[in-house]
Amino acid sequence: MRTYGRITNKDGSRTWVVVETAPDGDNSAVYLTALAQTLQLNLNESPFYGSWGLPAIPAARSGIPPDYNMMLTQRRYAAYFASLLVARANSGPYSNRKPPVYSITATTKQGSVLTGEFPT
Repeated sequence: MRTYGRITNKDGSRTWVVVETAPDGDNSAVYLTALAQTLQLNLNESPFYGSWGLPAIPAARSGIPPDYNMMLTQRRYAAYFASLLVARANSGPYSNRKPPVYSITATTKQGSVLTGEFPT
């Protein structure tokens, strides 16, 4: 498998890199890159996957975090990992942290645990 990921360089420029299946057949890096790309996608931005991504503009206008779309994204990618947890990283259900930040913990099928935060 192959996908492309964006890397932001120190000077602010962006570079596309190729992410492929590892020699041992592990696709974890490919699926993690695809997950990251999906989280950066706006709804209806892709002509092929219009229902994928986050409603960034409506969420910013209304002030309602895109929890539902994050749950859909988690469900779509959960099959590719041993465990995939996506949860809002705010300290309470009524926190006013703007923009909302989501904590992502992915356990690959080989047992590696990767964590990070994603601001919407």
